[in-house]
Amino acid sequence: MRYLSVLVLLLLTLPGFAQQKETSADKDRRAILLILKQQTVDWNSGRTERFMNGYWRSDSLTFVGKAGITYGYKATLANYKKRYPSRAAMGQLKFDILQIDFPAPNIAYVIGAYHLTRPQVGNADGHFTLLWRKLKGQWFIISDHSSQD
Repeated sequence: MRYLSVLVLLLLTLPGFAQQKETSADKDRRAILLILKQQTVDWNSGRTERFMNGYWRSDSLTFVGKAGITYGYKATLANYKKRYPSRAAMGQLKFDILQIDFPAPNIAYVIGAYHLTRPQVGNADGHFTLLWRKLKGQWFIISDHSSQD
């Protein structure tokens, strides 16, 4: 009995033994949240091109918004620049992530809300669904459906 108590005590003091190991879904969730955090920083710094680093650089990227469907990375970037031509129009972005699911290997589905604080032109709020794909170990948004409330 004494040896069993010593063994249990030893195992509980080993680093990480008493804690659950991080799953691949946990790592993927953290990676996606870091990309979204960086997008927020880039947007709030007025760096639209850097904000777009979270998107798949492909003609197959889709963006669905109030103007309809946009196909392709370049067209999506052009639409962002047209719709948000100045720092006043861009404002300060805040994301609220409501749900992250992994329906298949290397696929993530994110639901969230956004808020743009824009004192000069009026605030904007909305929701979004993002379909992500892990390509060569990196997560990218392959489809974005954003709506304004």
